[in-house]
Amino acid sequence: MIFGIMKNCTKNLMILIIALTIPSILKSQENISAVDSTRAKAVKIFLDCNDCDMNYTRQEIPYINYVRDVREAEVFILVTDQDAGSGGEQFTFTFQGQGKFKGLNDTLTYTSSPDQTNTVIREKRTNMLKMGLMRYVAKTPLFNEIEIKHNQELESEEVVDKWNNWVFELSTEPQYESEEANKQLELRNSINISKITPDIKLEFEMDHFFNREKFIENVNTDSATTSTYTTSALMINNLFVKSISDHWSAGLLWDLGSSTRENLNFRSDFLPSIEYDIYPYSEATHRQLRILYSAGVQINNYIDTTVYNKMKETLYGQKLNVAFQLQKKWGSINLLLMGSNYFHDFSKNRIELIGSVRIRIFKGLSIDLNGGVAHINDQLSLNKGDISEAERLLQLRELATKYRVEGGIELTYIFGSIYNNIVNPRFSSSDFHY
Repeated sequence: MIFGIMKNCTKNLMILIIALTIPSILKSQENISAVDSTRAKAVKIFLDCNDCDMNYTRQEIPYINYVRDVREAEVFILVTDQDAGSGGEQFTFTFQGQGKFKGLNDTLTYTSSPDQTNTVIREKRTNMLKMGLMRYVAKTPLFNEIEIKHNQELESEEVVDKWNNWVFELSTEPQYESEEANKQLELRNSINISKITPDIKLEFEMDHFFNREKFIENVNTDSATTSTYTTSALMINNLFVKSISDHWSAGLLWDLGSSTRENLNFRSDFLPSIEYDIYPYSEATHRQLRILYSAGVQINNYIDTTVYNKMKETLYGQKLNVAFQLQKKWGSINLLLMGSNYFHDFSKNRIELIGSVRIRIFKGLSIDLNGGVAHINDQLSLNKGDISEAERLLQLRELATKYRVEGGIELTYIFGSIYNNIVNPRFSSSDFHY
């Protein structure tokens, strides 16, 4: 009898608990449905950014919907970058409204400084992206979830540049590798000095390369022999550019250097130049069509006698470069056409075309093409005489050639959910971002 009473009490207690819990569960479900409904009304964006940390971006900006197809997006965002005079990079964010936001466009820029870490740059870029998105988020129910703050310690202060826009960069990269029968030492050093303002551009760049490789045959025997091969190169590039207008600029290219592989003990190229951009330079992050013409003198001193029986010579020639770049929401195009010849013999010339194309064909399908082709008939510094097998295999000497062709293709197709909001880094094999 006592057992029956306890059983009835337990049953009644469970009914009471369930009765008290059900309203809370229903209310929670209503809240979840409300959140889902609000999130469904969030701005749909397509972010076209080659080097953005998308995991970080999704975590820091969770109040929008990321879609994988540009046609599903209400806002298309293109992020481009170019080198800044400070030694950092200028990032341009182009916002283009689509659908209900059509005509609501904007462009913002952020310039990093050379002493900022990747973590700081990532944070600043993401903050700029947040600012650009606010005008769209403000037109959705999610504006209630947004808080805008500022640093209370902000102070007005006049900026004084004690370096007067001069930027210096030094780097060295020694590498050593050793095996029982092979030892290699490689050195790479560089110095970059620049001053860039809207009116002038001054650049000095020096690159030094040294490689020594030893091969040991018949290791651990009395007849062991060692063969040592060394290559080195030094390149000094000097550039001065003066802005004339939003389409024209004039300048001077002066290059100095030496290269054991190219049989050059000393080389100097002195080329006054002029450039015209069909589009204004201010639109360079979106489109360019630059035509650069150079003409001047080249002085060569060779290490060994060339195939033309020369040990030194003075040459006069000209160069023409045409560079085209276009970045749109359907993809991007980069083309560079280069041509040059010597005045004493127009048959001594070179024509080269390098390009890359990225196209979104339709929903989920994209194609990337890159390649280059060159007609080469200006190798005046080639060594006279036969080339050894070691020189050929180790590329110790430049080889005669009439052409060069290179290229590649990448085809990508993605299908499934249009949304791409979720971040889950577990067991990820991708590179870490700092």
